[in-house]
Amino acid sequence: MSIALRIAHGAFGRVALLDMDRSLVRHAHPHCHVLLKVEGADTQFIVGNRVYPLTDNSAVLVDGWKPHSYLHDSVRPRTLILALYVEPRWLKEFRPGWAASGAPGFFEQPYGEVSPRIRKLAMTLAADMMACPESLTSHEETLSDLMIAVIERFTPWRSFPNSIREMNTSMCDWRIRRIAEVMRAQEGPFANVESFVKQAGMSRAHFFRLFESSIGVPPKVYLNVVRMEHALDAVLHQDITVSEISDRLGFLEAAHFTRFFRDHAGVGPREFRNVSRLAS
Repeated sequence: MSIALRIAHGAFGRVALLDMDRSLVRHAHPHCHVLLKVEGADTQFIVGNRVYPLTDNSAVLVDGWKPHSYLHDSVRPRTLILALYVEPRWLKEFRPGWAASGAPGFFEQPYGEVSPRIRKLAMTLAADMMACPESLTSHEETLSDLMIAVIERFTPWRSFPNSIREMNTSMCDWRIRRIAEVMRAQEGPFANVESFVKQAGMSRAHFFRLFESSIGVPPKVYLNVVRMEHALDAVLHQDITVSEISDRLGFLEAAHFTRFFRDHAGVGPREFRNVSRLAS
């Protein structure tokens, strides 16, 4: 079973040090997502529809809302992965155009060779998280240096207009944008996709096609992303039980919620909460 060794969270987003030995389902994040190998076996991720290696010398780079999954080879040993989920609003503090990290096309490609500096910073961040999990200020400083190095190496950041996120939004069909807002605002049990098809007032096939072309992921994946973000917020910031979170999100049983959470995060909600509290 995969193990969360350390989890840090703050205005920057989340950083997880994960000892992985199981695959993750196809999912997405509203964040800039960077995956770096710390030690163990080489492994791989599927980004879009292609497989990309994660090795000592290569990183996997995932744009916001880009579908991806972790493909674990059960024959290989475990892999220790540093997973960065970085908030576009935090990156915007460095350069306005870096708010583009929440939009498609931020990374030139989903895979790239890491520089010695990126490798050193990743190893430093992982080691510091293990040795001093409560030192969030130090972690954020190292993460800042690491993300600057990653962006400068793997993105065409000099060409990003400050309004790239607004440009991306303007290309989204207004009906789909309205439905996506309704999905994000949901509280309590989540409605199924068919109810949103009716609200959009279009055929099912047209809704699915237009949603994916506008947002970048199918509606079912988008709903799961929203549901997972609600779950993470409750696990990290709210003093309620896992069973209460499960009920709030509309799962029939807490075991179903735990499996959903593990399939997306690598570990269950209780472990995720307990490990994250080491950093508080």
